[in-house]
Amino acid sequence: MKNMLSGNTLYDVAELFKNFSDSTRIRIMYCLFESERSVTEITELLNMNQSAISHQLRFLKNSKLIKNRREGKTVYYSLADDHVYNIISQGIEHVQE
Repeated sequence: MKNMLSGNTLYDVAELFKNFSDSTRIRIMYCLFESERSVTEITELLNMNQSAISHQLRFLKNSKLIKNRREGKTVYYSLADDHVYNIISQGIEHVQE
């Protein structure tokens, strides 16, 4: 294994996958598949309280899995990039086989 990645890189990969171990986070990211959404839209879709959603959004944003943009007083969230979309899509495909 002469091309073994550094311990730091492998640690970061493990941390990335920890973010996918929470069903609420997965549900939030799945809500963002089609389009960006506000906290209000996400709370309505998931039938959860805003505080719980905001907490998970902060976690996902700090993990660079989602991004946000502000329009007036409203903040819209979306998946950070196609990598996140692909990871979730492949996970869904895997469990549906």
